[in-house]
Amino acid sequence: MTRLKRWLREALWLVLIGAAIIWGMDRWRAPQLPADLAQQPLTSLQGEVNLASLSQDRPVLVYVWATWCGVCKLTTPTVAAISQQGTQVVSVALRSGDDRRVATWLEKKGLQGVAVNDENGAVSQRWDINVTPTFIVLRRGKVVSTTTGWSSAWGLKLRLWWAGKFSG
Repeated sequence: MTRLKRWLREALWLVLIGAAIIWGMDRWRAPQLPADLAQQPLTSLQGEVNLASLSQDRPVLVYVWATWCGVCKLTTPTVAAISQQGTQVVSVALRSGDDRRVATWLEKKGLQGVAVNDENGAVSQRWDINVTPTFIVLRRGKVVSTTTGWSSAWGLKLRLWWAGKFSG
């Protein structure tokens, strides 16, 4: 019994240390998003979009990705599944080619929702995004959460749930 207690205590410490490292990396890599991010007009493949309006009734997941990003190839199916389950997703394709190429890629991956083609990187530069993928959760025009790099479906769903229950 003592051995089991010791093992559980050590496992708990490892989980806490791992969580602290992940949280620290997230904070270190987090973009310095402008306060008016949701009010800035965006031109999507579908037309003009306003993130503040989209996020009024329920949270919006903004997914900044690139066709050349290896980690994005792992996270896009997760985001596609979340979008197909009804979550509002705005994807921002960073330097990934022309509109036709981005639309084809999105269709092939099954990623639904509004798509912004940041062909020359102007949007990501304005938002200070240096890491792909970057996930931003908005609620009522305010940034509730950001994370970069790989994220699980549960991690993204938890952030969206939190934004829906406890934000503004």
